[in-house]
Amino acid sequence: MHARFTRWVRTSAMTLGAAGAVAGVALAAEPSKTVTFTKDVAPIFQSKCEGCHRPDGMAPMSLASYEDARPWAKSIAARVGARQMPPWHIDKTIGIQKFKNDRSLNDDQIDTILQWVSASAPKGDPKDMPPAKVWPNEDTWQMTNRYGQPDLVIKSPEYTMPAVAQDAWWRPTVPTGLSEPRWVRAIEIRPVGKGARKITHHALARLVQPEDMDPALFTNDPNVSGDGLFMEWAVGKNGDEMRADAGRLMLPNSKITWEMHYHAVGEEVNAHTELAVWFYPKGQEPKHREVLALFNTFSGSMPGSRSLDIPPNQVTTTESFVTLKENARIENFQAHMHLRGKGMSMEAIYPDGKRELLSQVTDFNFNWHNMYIYDDDVAPLLPKGTILHFLAWYDNTKSNKSNPDPDQWVGWGDRTVDEMGHAWINITYYKDDEFKAELAKRTAVTSTANGVQQQ
Repeated sequence: MHARFTRWVRTSAMTLGAAGAVAGVALAAEPSKTVTFTKDVAPIFQSKCEGCHRPDGMAPMSLASYEDARPWAKSIAARVGARQMPPWHIDKTIGIQKFKNDRSLNDDQIDTILQWVSASAPKGDPKDMPPAKVWPNEDTWQMTNRYGQPDLVIKSPEYTMPAVAQDAWWRPTVPTGLSEPRWVRAIEIRPVGKGARKITHHALARLVQPEDMDPALFTNDPNVSGDGLFMEWAVGKNGDEMRADAGRLMLPNSKITWEMHYHAVGEEVNAHTELAVWFYPKGQEPKHREVLALFNTFSGSMPGSRSLDIPPNQVTTTESFVTLKENARIENFQAHMHLRGKGMSMEAIYPDGKRELLSQVTDFNFNWHNMYIYDDDVAPLLPKGTILHFLAWYDNTKSNKSNPDPDQWVGWGDRTVDEMGHAWINITYYKDDEFKAELAKRTAVTSTANGVQQQ
């Protein structure tokens, strides 16, 4: 196990080094064509960068116009050439590589940006500039363009965070107000209030409702928490959309138990969190129920226990194994760690002994909580009895620039200077006949894509 981990880390380092070398070559080489902002770079920025880098966006500068972007040209080249921006930390050399929400740059896009900077960042013909992209206001729900106004909005109570204070975890419970069962097709969550996003480290919404909360079939597994997790907000993550055949179920008399992690920013801030829910139309029930579960990446512990053990001045690995008790489709992969966290992988060990590395994050960055949502045709279909193997590693040495103190022994804890290790996974479950049909459908699509004539 340790040998394989070392090989992954070495491969990762080589990949990053190669990226840096490519960046250096591209900046030094003469561009093969005149690359301009208006014709070549602006479309890339609109597609991959303006989600954060726009006026009044969360990023420190806008890239929406040439005048905005030009002063930052060298910094852009450095961050893009090192593949640090846009933030996308999935290992591109291992596992599944097709994602619904892929915001990473491909090699051609990186080369285009580097050529532009190398040529002194010319503006180009203003007529080539694409129309400005219209972005939803931060005060509006981002999914309204697809689903209209939400069917239900649930608000947490207001919280006042002092200018100077210890971190706070605010866990109020509020009723949903539902009087009948409803199936959910999309969810969005956001901090609300002036300065709310500055003080909100993360926000969790747990669905508490009168049923046996064992939809994930993990009640007896200490490595998994399926206790009504409904949605998480963190930087880089705003909402969930269900696939066409799946949904989450909300029942009458249900409640939302919130968990907001707030931290002081030098000024008093009043904030609360809002959860928007879009339902399937009444009578249009999805075939399958999707659940969100937290998979710990260390074994022998109940969720939330303090058994994570990271010695000072060394790299530590942890792992866990979870057996799926039903057929399942894995919808996404999201690693969650803190400042010492460096990487995490998810592997499937099939009932016949076959092993497949599904996804791996090799350069985890605590500032970005990326959810990697698999494309429909590659989302892993795993038969019951499959073992999900999670491996995580932590760099508690001085070589980790994010490490606040490599001489500290670190354990599990809510504070940023403590550590965690888990994967957020959305899972859809299938009965045997439905699973066989889904496998057959996937095989037919794959064969057609490969040019095989179906009979």
